Amino acid sequence: MIRVAVCSYWHVHAEEYTDFILHHPDTELVGIWDEDAKRGERYAGRYHVPYYPILDDMLLREDIDAIVVVAPTSLHEDIMVKAAEAGKHIFTEKVLALTSAEAERIVNAVEANGVVLNVALRKLYERDIVTLRRIVEEGSIGDVSLVRVRMAHNGALAGWLPEHFYNRAECGGGAMIDLGCHPMYITRALLGMPETVTASYGYVTGKEVEDNAVALLQYTGGAIGIAETGFVTGQSPFMIEIHGARGSIMYGMPDEQIRIRLNEGDGEWNIVPFDEPIPNMFEQWVGHVQCREVSMDNVKMALDLTKLMEAANEAAVSGKAVAVNVM
Repeated sequence: MIRVAVCSYWHVHAEEYTDFILHHPDTELVGIWDEDAKRGERYAGRYHVPYYPILDDMLLREDIDAIVVVAPTSLHEDIMVKAAEAGKHIFTEKVLALTSAEAERIVNAVEANGVVLNVALRKLYERDIVTLRRIVEEGSIGDVSLVRVRMAHNGALAGWLPEHFYNRAECGGGAMIDLGCHPMYITRALLGMPETVTASYGYVTGKEVEDNAVALLQYTGGAIGIAETGFVTGQSPFMIEIHGARGSIMYGMPDEQIRIRLNEGDGEWNIVPFDEPIPNMFEQWVGHVQCREVSMDNVKMALDLTKLMEAANEAAVSGKAVAVNVM
């Protein structure tokens, strides 16, 4: 049994991740720390576990094996470096950190102390993206020249996002670094790392951070990736377009099916069956902890995602293309 403590209920996914812990046969919720003491005590009472007011004290406990980090992104480095040094395995909400330097320090601490880190890049393990990646890797549509991924909701307009999601100091940005992570790492998974990133951010509701955003990823050889997101489009579906030299793939509207049309085919959009599902992000982390194996693909993708977010934020401010360091 893996004994897990939750670090903060700041993020909207914190209760979902707690449910993962409670319902997995190999994990047990054993404690809570929160930077907001009242919130932490409230959740500790709800789940009938101890609340630890001091993070360092909780991390030193031998009856805690791992932590789930759902704290402000600005606290990620401090929490995870301390956890790794205390020998605790880590499952964390994306992004890994606000900057590449912080992310590298986290990964270095994880590697130095032999603990398992998984970042919640949930879409990578869902059947739609698993199937799309396989089709692209098989080469059915030839060399890919364009990928467009859109994921958005109306959280800012409808008011259901917590107000602290618009706090730049805590979040590092707005729609792009939160919801836009998914289009960004999906584009990265399908096309690899780009040479440069440009970005345009909109402020429809007048918040401190952007609520409407697009990033353009430019690749050697002319390929382009487009990552779109926002908090102001309630009817915007999750959509993916992939265009290659020999055909195109569409996913999303109107019925969440994958369709492919080849240049030399019958001219029809043909539905592609989904691949078999694979374990979700939390189940994979549990398996890695049990085997003491680090998912380097997940860690590398998380590091790349932080680099891309850092570049997009810089590009949105400067209005210029920002080179991405892929080392």
